[in-house]
Amino acid sequence: MSPTKSSILGPDGRPFDRALLGQEIATPTTIGVRAVLHEAVASGLTPERIAYVLRQASIGYARDYLTLAEEMEERYLHYAAQVQTRRLAIEAIEPSVKVPQGVPTKIGDAVHALLDDPGFVDAMGALTDGIAKGYAVVEPIWDYQDGLLRPVALKWRDQRFFHYDLVSQSELRLAVDANPDGEPLPAGKFIVHAPRSKTGIPIRRGFARAACWAFLIQQFTLKDWAAFSEIFGMPLRLGKYHSGASEADKKTLLRAVAGLSSDAAAIIPQGMEIEFIERKALEGSTFEKLIEYVDRNVSKLVVGQTMTADKGASLAQAKVHNEVRLDILRADCRQLAHTLNGQLVRWFVALNYGPQAVYPSIDMPVAEPEDTTALSAAIEKLVPLGLKVSQQEVRGKLGLSEPAEDDELLAPAARPAPAEAAPPATSDPASRPPGKPAALSAHVAGCACTGCLATAAATAGAAAKPEAIDVEAELEALADEALGDWEELVDPLLAPLRAAIERASSFDELIGKLPDLARQVDGTKCAEALAVVTAKARGLGDAAD
Repeated sequence: MSPTKSSILGPDGRPFDRALLGQEIATPTTIGVRAVLHEAVASGLTPERIAYVLRQASIGYARDYLTLAEEMEERYLHYAAQVQTRRLAIEAIEPSVKVPQGVPTKIGDAVHALLDDPGFVDAMGALTDGIAKGYAVVEPIWDYQDGLLRPVALKWRDQRFFHYDLVSQSELRLAVDANPDGEPLPAGKFIVHAPRSKTGIPIRRGFARAACWAFLIQQFTLKDWAAFSEIFGMPLRLGKYHSGASEADKKTLLRAVAGLSSDAAAIIPQGMEIEFIERKALEGSTFEKLIEYVDRNVSKLVVGQTMTADKGASLAQAKVHNEVRLDILRADCRQLAHTLNGQLVRWFVALNYGPQAVYPSIDMPVAEPEDTTALSAAIEKLVPLGLKVSQQEVRGKLGLSEPAEDDELLAPAARPAPAEAAPPATSDPASRPPGKPAALSAHVAGCACTGCLATAAATAGAAAKPEAIDVEAELEALADEALGDWEELVDPLLAPLRAAIERASSFDELIGKLPDLARQVDGTKCAEALAVVTAKARGLGDAAD
């Protein structure tokens, strides 16, 4: 692996061995240090053996520990389910690309295309295996495609193909037959994800190390429970013989009693009998309680809680525990994104566009679960009070996409037309337009504005209309007049809401105060102003006809 001169620079600005980019280096072999298919540790495991395996792993010989960690996910079903839950939660997060200011558009587009490759999703899933075992490795195979040097394959590599150096236990090296300490990993050839779930050397960070003891206890308990069930799961067979029975008769009876456990049939001499004594069911046995205790602690170890993994006490507690799991998921996603940015994205950009001052980055955002019922109720109450809400933001919280132009849209049901207000008996029908409320007619009768005079003249049947009325100009003037005192009109409506927001200590508390706020709102001035403007606008419309 002697380096050759290269004109391509890595993210650190240094040239590297370009010839290795397209080669597969960490390939499995049939013999030697990378032949791992026939290795097994879990069979016949004892406390002494597991202590030795963990001790060897901590000083750099982790091969047996990694084999055991793999077998545990096949033999310990509860542990396997919890590991799968945590890993699949990460894979379910949709990654996105952040393009900082100053990054050329073509670089951002190229990184977006890198994430669209199906092999990228598979590589993300493979790297999450490092959470349990301490580290995981993917080997990119680089080649030119569409004019860019990109990873045309991202291949998972068994952790046993590598080991940490024997001195500092911090540098991962490739296992080779010729060198017990392995060889350094070539630059740009491997993506190594070593999550930081705890401090210490990487091989001791994975939770498989702690789960080994739970696995051992669970295996012993299951074995003892199976033997216990075999003996005590069948009724006791009691053979009775008469006082004059011979030794041959007694032996015949014993063979009959023993054979009933498997043959379910027997013959005995006349005068003898066999009695079946039923045993009481052993509910909540020591074995079951021990396995449940171990499983609960494994759930805490892997997913940080038990309520969403095992039987929970209440829905409220399950929700609180789910918040803990979300915190773990955010940390897992943040660490995985950090690995991918430093060991894949930066190399991809540098290989094709040269070292950059700033690089695009992968982000794996974990959305907060939304209470859609509370959100809808809040919008329904606050929007009529003047709160402005972005439709795009609401759609995002509800999980709804932006509708396309040709989409068929949902619409509110058509409301029946309101019945026209009947005029008061004491009013003169000729004094206002038919169907108009009395308050508006009173305004028209007493106002000398152009719109009201025109309405009055049209209602009275006058032949002459005000001459040269510029309706558009009048409407603009009317709008300017109406907006001149909008603060004075709107302030009584919003003042109680502002005061409640300042006093409220939480969003739920504010929601609870809304019914009282609705009774405090004084909309008299606003209603009167709207009535006046409506009457004037109607007058201008009548004048324009």
